[in-house]
Amino acid sequence: MSDKMISSDDHLDLGYLPADLWTSRMAASLGERVPHIAERGGDAVWVCDGKVWGSWRGRPRQEGRSKPKGPVITALDRGGLEESERRPAIPALRLADMDRDGVEAHVMYGPVFSIQTEDPELRAECYRVYNDWLAEFCAAAPLRLVGVPMLPEMPAAALNELERLAAKGWCRQVNLQIANVRPGLDDAAWEPLWQRLEETGLLLSFHVTVFAPRPGDPAAGTPAGGFAATKAFLEQFLEPFVDLFAWGILERHPKLRIVMAESGLGWLPWVVQELDYRHGRLWEAKDFWNEKGGIPLTLRPSELFKRQIYATFQNDPVALALLPFFGEEHVLWASDYPHPDSTWPNSRAVVDRQMRHLAPELRRKLTHDNAVALYGLQS
Repeated sequence: MSDKMISSDDHLDLGYLPADLWTSRMAASLGERVPHIAERGGDAVWVCDGKVWGSWRGRPRQEGRSKPKGPVITALDRGGLEESERRPAIPALRLADMDRDGVEAHVMYGPVFSIQTEDPELRAECYRVYNDWLAEFCAAAPLRLVGVPMLPEMPAAALNELERLAAKGWCRQVNLQIANVRPGLDDAAWEPLWQRLEETGLLLSFHVTVFAPRPGDPAAGTPAGGFAATKAFLEQFLEPFVDLFAWGILERHPKLRIVMAESGLGWLPWVVQELDYRHGRLWEAKDFWNEKGGIPLTLRPSELFKRQIYATFQNDPVALALLPFFGEEHVLWASDYPHPDSTWPNSRAVVDRQMRHLAPELRRKLTHDNAVALYGLQS
């Protein structure tokens, strides 16, 4: 097993970003519409276009922010770190945390608390500014800090940002907040994006998005609300995942590669099995469908899945039990730093415990070699 591991799903959350990230890079004429830090009830929060996005952790605790009480809030709290509330977005401190965890590289996703402006042009500009800052952040250690830029969730804007990123040439993967895309993936308007992703060789990722409880939700503020998060994961991923097969996206674009990040692995085999079954039924009735123009799908969904889909996992015994289904090369370990679910700063102990039954060569694939091959991280 490698001396150091590679984590394929980690984060740069809103709370850790520089306070002037957007105000220093967007037009002053936008005024209060630009994302900025403001005081709300004694807390420092991000505000944009009249909406509160979420908290900001950059204010020193001696200015009034007390240490979190009760359950662990983040991995940083678990690790006993107080010297800088913003350390995940400070290259030297993040790299020190990675070294403490025995991790060589982080694949870093942006804010999972969605950038919430309803103005599509403002949203695209917010993503552009974040992506440019991310490039600067990763430049401190390009083989260790592997940033995943964010694409706007509408086809034309997503394609424009992809073209801009591809021209700059610094990133390996882009992320589409799949829970927010409009229109759905069945719409032909997405076709130019799939084609351009193939041409550039950039990976596309789907990552879970965190939403505040809906107004009137009876589970809000109750233990049931915590369990509801499991349902939210499937609500976000199931429909777009099936669309990749049902609308022929993967079959038409064999070089398109997709990473399912923090989506859980246990549900995927059943869905792919069901897709194979439905595909077989369609072919059994091909004479009927030929009268309606034929069946454009020739490859079985399980073939496409094993050819083009990758998935990340954390502390997940179910994932390890399903390796024969996924194939050893398409599963990638992750630490989820610095989230509450993270294995940091105990990742090596967690990996040793859950992978003790695996051969050393397989452990190395899951925790290191697969990510090296997928992201081109050879030093």
